[in-house]
Amino acid sequence: MIKLYTDAASKGNPGPTGLGVLAIANHHQYQVTGTLQLADNHHGEFAAAQLGFSYLLEHFGSQQTVLFYTDSRVLSDAIGKNYTKHYQKELAALNQLIGQFTTVVTQWIPDRENHGAHHLANQALKTLE
Repeated sequence: MIKLYTDAASKGNPGPTGLGVLAIANHHQYQVTGTLQLADNHHGEFAAAQLGFSYLLEHFGSQQTVLFYTDSRVLSDAIGKNYTKHYQKELAALNQLIGQFTTVVTQWIPDRENHGAHHLANQALKTLE
């Protein structure tokens, strides 16, 4: 079982955006960051999730149960409903990744429970300033 936390941090709407991924597997933490030159926070949240699931596929393979945590209601609702009004392209790309895993359970969490991914997203954002 792998726990996956993702977050995005944007400066402006849209603006430069940092992506943070924290994965916990086998009692180890794995940290990944990325950046987008120009995105709003919602696009960033989808991009961070894609980065996280891509990382898991590359490093752990698809035969995994993933507990996915996000502080984005837009993202968690889109995954849960398999629908989003404004981010269909991003959801489709994310679903292609999620669908490769044995089991993925998505759960919304409050900001205060997503410190690790949030810190990584802010670190990544600072590299763009």
